[in-house]
Amino acid sequence: MQVQRIGNTEIRKFDEISRMPLEARWLFPSIDEAFVDANRHWLGPNLVEPGSTRLYMSFHSYVIRTRHHTILVDACNGNHKHRPSMPAWNDLDTPYLANLAAIGVRPEEIDIVLCTHLHADHVGWNTRLENGRWVPTFPNARYLMARVEYEYLFEQHCKRPEAPVNRGSFEDSVLPVVEHGRADMVELDHVVERELGDDVWLSPACGHTPGHVFVNVGDHGRERAVFTGDVVHHPIQFADPSIGNLADFDHQQAYETRLGLMRRYADTDTLLLTGHFPSPTAGRIISYGDQFRFAFEAD
Repeated sequence: MQVQRIGNTEIRKFDEISRMPLEARWLFPSIDEAFVDANRHWLGPNLVEPGSTRLYMSFHSYVIRTRHHTILVDACNGNHKHRPSMPAWNDLDTPYLANLAAIGVRPEEIDIVLCTHLHADHVGWNTRLENGRWVPTFPNARYLMARVEYEYLFEQHCKRPEAPVNRGSFEDSVLPVVEHGRADMVELDHVVERELGDDVWLSPACGHTPGHVFVNVGDHGRERAVFTGDVVHHPIQFADPSIGNLADFDHQQAYETRLGLMRRYADTDTLLLTGHFPSPTAGRIISYGDQFRFAFEAD
């Protein structure tokens, strides 16, 4: 993804895992191979694996630089995280921090970490392993988490502390941040920064999780860029927004949020910074008859 500039705000993406093929039916239980094949022509080999119906996804973070703050959005999977229920994420050893350094940012420079939601593949680099303990990766940052999201997961953790919550990520990537005093629980419409048209704020995008949020950049209420998290996992969902993800907390609400996103931003100049689309990742929604398509920005 090329560097995006929204007013005085600069947005860069860096990868943890640039492309991973995943079985379509694992991602989307209601999908069938015929539907994947019927949409292969416009999705192309960057999004559907040639010779199969596996769908490509990436795992990446964004850095937003405003006049006042350096903000990291979504912290991927993390290294050395034990995820036996998801072998593809288990005990990873990726050059994530080197990739962050390659875009000119050190962990100490991050002022704010925003998680669109608290699933394992969006919070993993909240912490790193140091002398056998999980410590905040970004030592000077405030970690903003949606209050309703955290409270729901904390309740699950308290009910069954022996059962890993969110594949164990709540215990190793969320609670240590709280215990180190770096977490701020915020409402779903929290304003992160207000600065003469270069605002950064959250807005509700629930369904995939109880407290999923969009991260918005622009004039408050007039979004010029939206970080979509897991409201949409793959561009094939634009052809049928009712296709839901395996991990959706509330399938109907997730569908309504996804369809609302498409209807609101179709044929506008609002840029979508997606959570799992492979490079070039960013793009805009366009109408296509009674469906939608995703038009990627030039890489």
